[in-house]
Amino acid sequence: MNSDHPVKKLLFSLRVLMGLLIAAMGLLVVFVYFYLFGLPDFKSEEPVTEKKGYVPPDSNFVGLWTAPADWRMAQLEPEEQKAVNYGKELISHTAEYLGPNGSVKHISNGMNCQNCHLQAGTQPWGNNYFAVQATYPKFRERSGTKENQIKRINDCLERSLNGKALDSASREMKSIVAYIKWLGTGVPQKTTPKGSGIFKIKGLKRACDPIAGKIVYEQKCQSCHQPNGEGVAAADGKSYTYPPLWGKNSYNVGAGLYRISNFAGYVKYNMPFGVTYQNPQLTDEEAWDVAAYVNSMPRPIKDLSKDWPNIAGKPFDHPFGPYADPFSEKQHKYGPYKPIKEWKEKHKDLKIKNPSLAQR
Repeated sequence: MNSDHPVKKLLFSLRVLMGLLIAAMGLLVVFVYFYLFGLPDFKSEEPVTEKKGYVPPDSNFVGLWTAPADWRMAQLEPEEQKAVNYGKELISHTAEYLGPNGSVKHISNGMNCQNCHLQAGTQPWGNNYFAVQATYPKFRERSGTKENQIKRINDCLERSLNGKALDSASREMKSIVAYIKWLGTGVPQKTTPKGSGIFKIKGLKRACDPIAGKIVYEQKCQSCHQPNGEGVAAADGKSYTYPPLWGKNSYNVGAGLYRISNFAGYVKYNMPFGVTYQNPQLTDEEAWDVAAYVNSMPRPIKDLSKDWPNIAGKPFDHPFGPYADPFSEKQHKYGPYKPIKEWKEKHKDLKIKNPSLAQR
């Protein structure tokens, strides 16, 4: 058929018209979308979703390490199984055995290890134990020594549970060590699996605000932990249904959670009760501020004079001097932290002996 044939011309015209119609419909859909939802804020420093406390399920939250499957327990010798199970029981119900009214010893404050190490130390970014077996023994600046698991466990008892150390040869210590070793099953040596410990959230450009944090606490936290931070005692009178966040029965000033960065990362993906990294409620700012509020409240004191033999090794948010850097205790506690971090990075090889140890 000749290309000038009227029918062919008509078909060509229809195709052109159809293409224009589809393009017009596409433009109309785009126009309606932006009319209803507005233009994206390309100048926003943070994603809008982050400001609402929502965390997208991106690759950051894929492939997290989990506790060993139950079937692996059958591979252990019977005595080892008993030790692992007793160790888990001690972590889950510490106060029942080692609290003020404990059945074995009276060496802690009534809190349970899993009040801070959630789900008996197995919850992703719930201050879990997954990396302990693979990374200990290791050098820690706080003590200035190479520490083993026993030292680390006793640190928790003496600081987070404001108590006394366990005998390293006791059944209880051996069982806790066995349980932590069990949780590290399959973790390659010298590695930290994804989801271990506490998530490190983005820092603020400003100082943390305890006054703003008080509002967050009243809205999100005090229904469980109570207006005065005293928590709720369990019916058996041995432990807490909801642990105290300050006061005489809470963790002391030497505990890891007394560092605001640790507390902020902890609450971001674990609090209020029932929250996980998959469904956070607090924004980053709320997490930092409520951490500042809780850690501004009174709690037991601990002698820290033997900590940090090299004071240049203190973390950016360690709230007690002396320091190698020129920043105040207040800024070390509440921030802004960026200038401190930058100073520390420039002087990362600096070593200055703790004056209190130099006098000994």
